[in-house]
Amino acid sequence: MAPGSDALRSHPVYQLKAEMFRVLGHPVRVRMLELLREGELPVRELQRHLDLDSSGASQHLTALRKLGLLESRREGTSVYYRIKDVRTNQLLDVARQILTSNLEQSQVLLGELAATAPVPKPRRAQRARS
Repeated sequence: MAPGSDALRSHPVYQLKAEMFRVLGHPVRVRMLELLREGELPVRELQRHLDLDSSGASQHLTALRKLGLLESRREGTSVYYRIKDVRTNQLLDVARQILTSNLEQSQVLLGELAATAPVPKPRRAQRARS
């Protein structure tokens, strides 16, 4: 193990950041945040958009709320969720920009690769044996 790696793993700031990225590492949670960008939604709408049962939705929403990314309010029998800090939207935007840039670079490389691909030589017709 590299010297100092234990100290890095035990440093609270790095642990908190790692936990944030771990929680955000689930596609359903990222999609929930994307859906909530425009404003609050009731749990039933999130369930409908994500095709989740109440248990699954609750698990993901709880993880995001514990992380401090979401807040909720109750109105009658409905619970509404919204993004707590607008910087969460900025985080999603930056992630999209990084991914877009990487994909654009890959497209350029694929185009260059295709342009430099060797042209197959035509095969000679085989003579029929008599």
